[in-house]
Amino acid sequence: MKKFVLSLTVLLTAFTFSTKAQHQEHGKEVTKYPPKVLFTKQLPADLKKDEAQVVLVTFAPGEVSHAHRHPMATVGYVLEGSIESTFEGVKHVYKQGDVFWEEPGGLHNQTRNLSTTENAKLVVFFVGSTGSPVLIPEKTK
Repeated sequence: MKKFVLSLTVLLTAFTFSTKAQHQEHGKEVTKYPPKVLFTKQLPADLKKDEAQVVLVTFAPGEVSHAHRHPMATVGYVLEGSIESTFEGVKHVYKQGDVFWEEPGGLHNQTRNLSTTENAKLVVFFVGSTGSPVLIPEKTK
């Protein structure tokens, strides 16, 4: 638990940094705008096998994500707009300023931008094993 609290503290401190990453499976984007990694840092020696990442996710107006999983512990913060998120079959509505938690490996059935005219933006904090992807698209049947 101490490791997670330290990791989360590192993530929250790193909120303002900016870089870019994409998440694809066979050339298919999960969202119209690829997620943007805001910060990645190797954690202190006692957490040397873990890392923290801060990612900016933008949903186009009315956009619905494809099903996916996050192998890392996830904390999300809604910067702009509002979304409907279905996680492990349970729907949640989050609006600007809301924060949410997702357990590692859970099924994110979909996320939908509730606006048909404005983007929705999330800052998502991930903590997990170094080198783990932050998002794994769910294989469709």
